[in-house]
Amino acid sequence: MKVLLKTPAQIEAMAEAGRVSALALRRVGEAVEPGITTAELDAIAEKVIRAEGGTPAFKGYGGFPASICASVNDAVVHGIPSRKMKLREGDIISIDTGAVVGGWVGDNAWTYPVGEVAPEVARLLEVGEKCMWEGLAQAAPKKRLGDIGHAVQSMAEAAGFSVVREYVGHGIGRAMHEDPNVPNFGRRRTGLKLLPGMVLAIEPMVNMGTRKVVEGDDGWIVRTRDGKPSVHFEKTVAITEDGPRILTTEEGHPRPV
Repeated sequence: MKVLLKTPAQIEAMAEAGRVSALALRRVGEAVEPGITTAELDAIAEKVIRAEGGTPAFKGYGGFPASICASVNDAVVHGIPSRKMKLREGDIISIDTGAVVGGWVGDNAWTYPVGEVAPEVARLLEVGEKCMWEGLAQAAPKKRLGDIGHAVQSMAEAAGFSVVREYVGHGIGRAMHEDPNVPNFGRRRTGLKLLPGMVLAIEPMVNMGTRKVVEGDDGWIVRTRDGKPSVHFEKTVAITEDGPRILTTEEGHPRPV
């Protein structure tokens, strides 16, 4: 494992990539409504990213054909946008966006309701977001990777939900995926010690039912094995002497966790 620490100047550069990715995610989220297709959402993200001087981080990455991942209902991650996938009232959609600016990557995700959703789905959305914030709060010097995973896992399981184990967060920088992996499960005070200069993508994937998942026939989309809904929330965060600094924010400056 080779963890690449970033300098303060590099973290500032990453904040610009984070700003563009956050802007694209917000614009896509604002467009989510019944009747829109996931291909239309993908076009919005790409237009925003390019207009801001960036390039879509996902497009072409490992052969992925689009600028966003668009995962609906029981789809956990890596859904490919399609003109055939039209959102319906009561759906949920997880949107993952990434932008490359100046050679640095910003990566974030959010799960949006499509119109009004069932109460149990609304609760899953609420808990999934809280899991992300709990994990981000642990991204501080002298903490360990297990502290992040434990915070996410304990929040999810206390609510009766489960966390996906096969897909995890990751280090990020000039490459989309760097060391270390950042699991959404674990034990406190275990794992790699967190140091200033580390930049991580923390991204809980929380399922209503079983934590087990299956890969689709296209080699990309991942679904819950029991067909129940899943949510995905993600932010890129830098570990600084002063604690977590979220980089995927439109303001481009530290935001308290």
